[in-house]
Amino acid sequence: MKYILLALALLFTACDKSAPTPKIAAPQREALDKAKGVDQAVQQSTDELKQKAADAEK
Repeated sequence: MKYILLALALLFTACDKSAPTPKIAAPQREALDKAKGVDQAVQQSTDELKQKAADAEK
């Protein structure tokens, strides 16, 4: 019985949320968001060039 209580005490202590979680992947996430923005700009530029080329053929 004593070991069960000790195990439960350790389990509840381990689940304490008082320590803040570190932001490990924040720089990678920022780089990914920046890359997505660049991708959107390139895609928009490509669409505009295709539209201009289509208009020039007419």
